Amino acid sequence: MIRCILIALTIAAMGCAPKPTQLSPPPNIYLNGAEYPAEEIPEPLRSVDPKLFFVTNRRPAGNDEPKGVFGKQRSDSMFFGEATVKFDVTDWDTLLRRTTGEEHRNWTSLTIGDVKEVVHFLPIPLPVDRRGDTVEFQTGPLSAYQNQGRAFKQAVSRTLSSLRQDSVLLYIHGVNNTFDESLSTLANLWHFSGRKSLPLAFSWPAGNPGLFGYFRDSAAGDFSVFHFKELLRLLAEVPEVKRIDIVAHSHGSDVAMDGIRELVIQHRAAGLRPRRAMKTGTLILAAADLDVGVVRQRLATERVEEAFEQLNFYINPNDFALGLSAILTRTVRFGKLQREDLAPAEFESLLRESLVYFIRVENGDSSSSHAYFRRNPAVLSDIILALRTGAKPGSASRPLVDLGDGFWLLPSHYPGPRPLDEASRPSR
Repeated sequence: MIRCILIALTIAAMGCAPKPTQLSPPPNIYLNGAEYPAEEIPEPLRSVDPKLFFVTNRRPAGNDEPKGVFGKQRSDSMFFGEATVKFDVTDWDTLLRRTTGEEHRNWTSLTIGDVKEVVHFLPIPLPVDRRGDTVEFQTGPLSAYQNQGRAFKQAVSRTLSSLRQDSVLLYIHGVNNTFDESLSTLANLWHFSGRKSLPLAFSWPAGNPGLFGYFRDSAAGDFSVFHFKELLRLLAEVPEVKRIDIVAHSHGSDVAMDGIRELVIQHRAAGLRPRRAMKTGTLILAAADLDVGVVRQRLATERVEEAFEQLNFYINPNDFALGLSAILTRTVRFGKLQREDLAPAEFESLLRESLVYFIRVENGDSSSSHAYFRRNPAVLSDIILALRTGAKPGSASRPLVDLGDGFWLLPSHYPGPRPLDEASRPSR
């Protein structure tokens, strides 16, 4: 009985934070005097209803599901498409004022509008024939699948060329997220980081209800690894794509890292350097619902960090959802890792000089303790700086506090100076 109650609490904690269908609070970086780079944004993107892109392996929504284009059931096929997101403001200037906090409003909704399917891939696995000691894909289905891949790459190429951009911002959500919620979170990340990339969400079939919804979602994440890996492969084959930055949240970190690990092994076996072959830049994992032991054995052992310029793990010791997940699984979860959780040798195996950073969030004990990456103005500021500048923790551009042993503190006032408290204010 107690275990069932904990399961229910875990599900609630994973999804009880404010739903990401609203504009995030203004990041500290803009409140502290750094201007939002509006003038650097191409004119076609200065819009309150911009176009976002998605790849999903959700089945189109059925009659028994909430209104939406794609639901929570699994599909063996990938769908690539585009969708508009409507910021609930009258014009671009109003959105800029809310972005920088010049105009205060408790709620600015984000609504997903028209959704257009561009490419519908064949279901996988493709049919095969056995020829002697080999198993080969049947020619017809393989040719059709490859043509669909080319259509995807051509669509991405045209979009990047028209916007004169060369990078992709790829977002992977966690459990208990709908298709619309994955796109609205991407909209926040892309908008606040300056709209300097092609915004693309990988929306896997999460959002299962009920007592065991968390476990159904987790299994759906495992189901989605191949499709995510195919997405990364196809993106890297687009000549106009020069860089892919990845942000993953909660169980989305597990989906992302499993796919990335398999590609790293594949490219290394082919004699290629993973980062060059994959075109990957910065990796951000927020509230990662990953087993620390599995990370050490499957990711650190395979040197997955070689695929990135830097890996940023945002950690909140007060993450309520991951705390319950740790109780249920009896393992330390990466998103609330603390130095004392591991033996010295275990911790040392996770450290990678100048590549992997453990960023501890200060005062992360609010009702958004698991969704802080989109609700906390300090965390959102650091994510923006990492994506926009590529700077590393401790640099002038990202003045995090070095705690030693690979840990960095992200203060609640970041990136500005800590405000004087009442006791330390000089008397007049």
